[in-house]
Amino acid sequence: MKEIVEIYTDGACKGNPGAGGWGALLKYGRRMRELYGGEPNTTNNRMELTAVIRALEALKRRCRVRLHTDSQYVQQGISTWIHEWKRRGWRTAGKKPVKNDDLWRRLDELRARHDVEWIWVRGHAGDEGNERADELANLGVQSVRS
Repeated sequence: MKEIVEIYTDGACKGNPGAGGWGALLKYGRRMRELYGGEPNTTNNRMELTAVIRALEALKRRCRVRLHTDSQYVQQGISTWIHEWKRRGWRTAGKKPVKNDDLWRRLDELRARHDVEWIWVRGHAGDEGNERADELANLGVQSVRS
């Protein structure tokens, strides 16, 4: 059985909108990789999605992934809401355009390349991977504020 890539992601925003950052921790066996970045004018939800996208983009081949996020927006969006959005032509139940559809579409492409289990974790509750992803996201914010 193939090993599983454990991914922890987080987004941060100082002001919403405002300076934002994203972070991802990837673990495969004994190997670990940390990624982060930021944008000067963004939202927390965009940073949460960007963290997941950048983490999945970093994978070189099809993988089994356990992706941990403290964002119910990301976890619910990709597991549940996206099916209806796609069925309605990227419209909400209220017939409004889906926010961040550019990122949702990219995430939908990437998740099709892997076997992903989406796991919601409570933020700031001592989960080691989530805490590190949070630190990385804050480094991303600092990278655009300096």
